[in-house]
Amino acid sequence: MLRSIGPVSRFGRSFTAVTATAATLAVTAMSLAASPAAAAPTASPAAASTTAKPGDTCTAADLGTRKPYIKATEVSPTITHFKGWFVTEGTTGNQVVTTSTQTVISVSVGATGGFEGSFPVQTLTAAGATLGLSVKVDASSTSTESNAVTWNFNQPGYYGVYKGTKKVTGTYASLNCNRVQQSGGGWALQWIEGPGGGSFTTFTTVEEGAVRCQDSVPANSIMAKAQGLLDCGSPAAKAERPAGAVPPTAKQKRDRLEQRQAATGGTVAGQPKVAGEPKAGAPIAKADLSCGSELYRITVPGKPLSWGAPHLRADSVRLRPSTIFSGNLDQWRLCNVTERDGVMEATLWNLGNQACANIFPQNAGTDQTPLMMESPCREDDLQRFYIYRDVPGSSKIGVQNKYTGSMMGHDRYADGESVRQYSSGRQDGTGTYTLNRV
Repeated sequence: MLRSIGPVSRFGRSFTAVTATAATLAVTAMSLAASPAAAAPTASPAAASTTAKPGDTCTAADLGTRKPYIKATEVSPTITHFKGWFVTEGTTGNQVVTTSTQTVISVSVGATGGFEGSFPVQTLTAAGATLGLSVKVDASSTSTESNAVTWNFNQPGYYGVYKGTKKVTGTYASLNCNRVQQSGGGWALQWIEGPGGGSFTTFTTVEEGAVRCQDSVPANSIMAKAQGLLDCGSPAAKAERPAGAVPPTAKQKRDRLEQRQAATGGTVAGQPKVAGEPKAGAPIAKADLSCGSELYRITVPGKPLSWGAPHLRADSVRLRPSTIFSGNLDQWRLCNVTERDGVMEATLWNLGNQACANIFPQNAGTDQTPLMMESPCREDDLQRFYIYRDVPGSSKIGVQNKYTGSMMGHDRYADGESVRQYSSGRQDGTGTYTLNRV
């Protein structure tokens, strides 16, 4: 259900619309385009923080950025490689044991597990900081570890030779800066929980060692997990046998089977799918557009360059000066506008080339991919954008693609520079734009 952002009387006039949707859009649009008389202060690049929590104060420079917020974590000591090994009198000393893979832990963030851009790295870094652990923050896996363990066996006995680590899993949210109405009726910019949350998996440094049934080990430690694989209470554990490798126990076989089933199931065991994660496959098309009559320029604050659609569909949206020769390529309509929890969602339709702003599916997972145009408008999530707004009285905004979760920005301020997507946004504030009514 569409609803207006503020009462019409605040602006002294109202607009006539063709449909009920367009009427709501007209009221919504007015609060976006108000004159910048009370803009929030702009932060310097150095003010950008890598940590934030819901309700923290942000500034207009943060409108085009997003940050991870760790909601829940779990640490599980896990054995990644294991081999039962029997040492007899006369076979003690240094030995090289070739272990078998027990469990594979792969680092992943979100539904796709990709590591394009800085947001996945920031998420894992924040998770490690929350737990006080040093965790992997790249696309690595325990399967790349050597399975050989060199160990000095100084006593005869039945050993579990292992490699293991602490598996770290959890869920995270994506925080965006947006205006929030205060209890007294005023407005402030705060970090809010936006779309794009999900689950993550990583691990700490891989340890190796050997443990016997009779050894006293800390509870819930990596060593204790290895000791549990020995089936120490069974008669087989106490039986005499030749020196060297011991066949896998029933528990080891069962654990390995569960690991394989989890791997082929497409998700990591114990990690629930989180609502709001990007969906796999092609986005689903929606109904035809319903656009308001208002036209806007999306400009760089305090500077003349604005978003300009290309003459050629194969080109990208670029920063261009607005002149009499712009051919309306610098003018945009907001279509199918909705609002939820103070965040606007809209399709950006260009007057000059009659097309919609879009991230192409084949490039959706690539950081710094340029913003393109497409016609006819498919009105799917790749063509839908969240608009984060400054306090009333300021026209500053941040723009986020609904499907990818990435923020729109540009590398440098220059005529012809492409508008691109950045997983965490531009932390120097260059992802903040203004939405000015023509």
